[in-house]
Amino acid sequence: MKTVSLVIYEEAILSAIAGVLDVFEGANALSVQAGKEPPFKVELVSEKVKHIQLNVPALFFCYKSMADVKETDLVIVPAFHGRPDQVLQKNAGIAPWLSEMRNLGAEVASLCLGSYFLAEAGLLNGRTCTSHWQAIPDMQQRYPAAKVLSDKVITDEDGVYTSGGAFSSLNLVLYMVEKFCNKDIGVMLSKMFSIDIDRVNQAHFMVFQGQRRHEDDQILRAQVFIEENYHLPISVEQIAEQTSMSKRNFIRRFKNATNNTPLEYLQRVKIESAKKALESNAQNISTLMYDVGYNDLKTFRSVFKKVTGLTPQEYRRKYCRTAVA
Repeated sequence: MKTVSLVIYEEAILSAIAGVLDVFEGANALSVQAGKEPPFKVELVSEKVKHIQLNVPALFFCYKSMADVKETDLVIVPAFHGRPDQVLQKNAGIAPWLSEMRNLGAEVASLCLGSYFLAEAGLLNGRTCTSHWQAIPDMQQRYPAAKVLSDKVITDEDGVYTSGGAFSSLNLVLYMVEKFCNKDIGVMLSKMFSIDIDRVNQAHFMVFQGQRRHEDDQILRAQVFIEENYHLPISVEQIAEQTSMSKRNFIRRFKNATNNTPLEYLQRVKIESAKKALESNAQNISTLMYDVGYNDLKTFRSVFKKVTGLTPQEYRRKYCRTAVA
């Protein structure tokens, strides 16, 4: 039996706690039905032993404080509501405790924004990881030693696990159940809870908003030029001209400011426009392709799938409001 320590704190998201409890309890129930011992013991842990009132009408009682936990097999930190700086400061004891548990041999997992606590503990340094897609740019800036990936739903490296946004965290919980138990239980649970067991990419959930969290005015000028002219056949040289820089210097500055090359940024802007068109109408794919500045269907499909993880046709079927209606 593996002991799972689920960290409870006031800002934690209710579904991230309840989802963990439901899936692990489901695994226990299936194991008992098969004549086996339940594989998991889940304990709720907080900085202090007390009733934890979440920021919604939900109250949890933690039987153990972090100081009471001498050993555990797996620690899970759920997602949270609120600004990371405030949540991390208010719950400053969680990160050092995670580091301590890791040093004692425990595996550690984060759900969605819970990744901030793992990063604060230094557990993501040198490791691939993920988080909610909206938090990716901030995490890349805050924690340069971590290899923060924007498109992954789950990561698993050396017993440190992270997951993507919101309910995709259940994919990680299901993955861990399958890893610690067996494939059959994982498949049964995916059916019970209607979890897509094969989903590994969250790129199609991402909304590209432009990386503007920098103070390089010349690069901001270039970004505006791209966003106003993405549908035209503009080149990197033409974009660089807006900043009066050499092409080489411009590409370096642009990459430092936005974490994208100018060409990658231009592609992201084009694809974001295509996504919005696919979501709102049933426009012909070829016509849409020309509208966002591509003239080769094969290239457009290739770039669209690279950015979103889906083909244009798959994205339309998934998100077009007309199709849903």
